[in-house]
Amino acid sequence: MRNTRMSMVRRAGLTATAVAAALVLTACGGSSDSGSGGHDGHASASSSASSGAAAHNAQDVAFAQGMIPHHQQALEMAKLATGRASSAKVKDLASRIEKAQDPEIRTMSGWLKSWGRSVPSAMPGMPGMDHSAHSGMSGMMDSKDMAKLAKASGADFDTMFLTMMIEHHKGAVEMAGTEKAKGSYGPATSMADGIVTAQTAEITEMNKLLGKG
Repeated sequence: MRNTRMSMVRRAGLTATAVAAALVLTACGGSSDSGSGGHDGHASASSSASSGAAAHNAQDVAFAQGMIPHHQQALEMAKLATGRASSAKVKDLASRIEKAQDPEIRTMSGWLKSWGRSVPSAMPGMPGMDHSAHSGMSGMMDSKDMAKLAKASGADFDTMFLTMMIEHHKGAVEMAGTEKAKGSYGPATSMADGIVTAQTAEITEMNKLLGKG
């Protein structure tokens, strides 16, 4: 009787162990499925983030394709100031314009490439560059304007540079304002906002240098 009772206890213990093992295996299986689901979720999040980063509209494309040559011309004007301006303040302004706009050109070029759109490639100052091709764009100088600026020096250059750059900046602010209102790509509308803020402040600064502020 005692042996029978021991045998029953032993069988009960083995059954409990088997049930526990089955529960562990089931839990592991659930964990594995959960982990797999987690990876799928991560992939979905990555896919969503990727599609979100590429979300743009025609205005965003127009902004980048228009602002690149616009910035390029500003850089050409700024480079001329290095050897022709007589005012240290004008030279400092020109340097700041270069430092701000050159990186923006590279950024916008990257956007266009990622969107599969053409990137304006003709850099101002290159042989054969026709400024008149973009003269219809707001604030852009034509080839005659640029030729006059390139021939000027000293105080005459300072006055011409500031006068032209004010108009140039006004054009950029106008273009950026359109992007802020109609663009859908976050980084582009953010850049546009920065352009409006920075170049509006520089317009005020240039007017003061011309004695108009």
